[in-house]
Amino acid sequence: MAATGSSESVADAKEQIRQLRDQVDTLMRERVTPALSDAAGRAQDAARHARKAAEDQAAAFSTQVREMPITAVLIAVGAGFLIGRLTR
Repeated sequence: MAATGSSESVADAKEQIRQLRDQVDTLMRERVTPALSDAAGRAQDAARHARKAAEDQAAAFSTQVREMPITAVLIAVGAGFLIGRLTR
């Protein structure tokens, strides 16, 4: 009789494990995967916006240098001088 009870316990445990596995698969498919996909999409959007902002800033800086080249050169010389003094 002990063997029958033991085999029923093993069968019950296997069934519970199968049910848990099914629940985890369903949870992954319905909740986790879409959430990760959404987060990846938002991260891509943020990276795209950051790249666009950096490009806009670079274009604005380039325009200012073209419009005021002497000022740009003087600023660069001053910055170089300060960096040189600080690193000695």
